Amino acid sequence: MTKKEKSPKVAKPKDNLQARIDELTADLQRLQAEFLNYKRREDGAKAELLEMAKREVVVLLLPTLDNIERALAHRPEELQDNAWAAGVEQVGKQAGEAMQKLGVERIESVGQPFDHNLHEAISMEDGNGEHEVIVEELQPGYKMGDVIIRHAMVKVGRQS
Repeated sequence: MTKKEKSPKVAKPKDNLQARIDELTADLQRLQAEFLNYKRREDGAKAELLEMAKREVVVLLLPTLDNIERALAHRPEELQDNAWAAGVEQVGKQAGEAMQKLGVERIESVGQPFDHNLHEAISMEDGNGEHEVIVEELQPGYKMGDVIIRHAMVKVGRQS
C-alpha cells in the first residue's frame, strides 16, 4: 500500500464504547419513564379501589342509618325527654358525622326539581303545572363526590 491509499476505516474501540454507553443510557431513561408510568397507574388503581371499597361499606351501612332516622322520627311523645332516646339520637348524629367524614352527602330532594340522575320517582301526584317538583322524600339518597351511592326515592308532583 502506498501512502496515498488509505486503509478502510476501522471503528475505534472508543467510538464503539461511546455508542454502547449512549444505547444503555437511552434504555435506562426508557425504563425509568415506563416505571414512573406504571407507578402512576398503580397509584390511581389503588385510589380507585379504596373509593370503591368505601362506597360498598357505605351501601351496607345506609339501611342502619335509615332505621335510626325512622326510629327518631317516630319517637313517642312520652319519650321526648328520655335519656335513652336522647342516646339513640346521639348515635344517629355520630353516624351522620361519620358519613360526612367519608365524603357522603345526602341528596337534596323536597322542593327540588325532579332529576332522574339523582332521584327515583315512586309515585306521581296530580297537579296543574309544567314543572315536576319533588313533594315528598320516601327514602333519602346519597352521593360521594359525583358518584351516586343511592338514588333518593321520591314522590313527584306538577307545579307551575
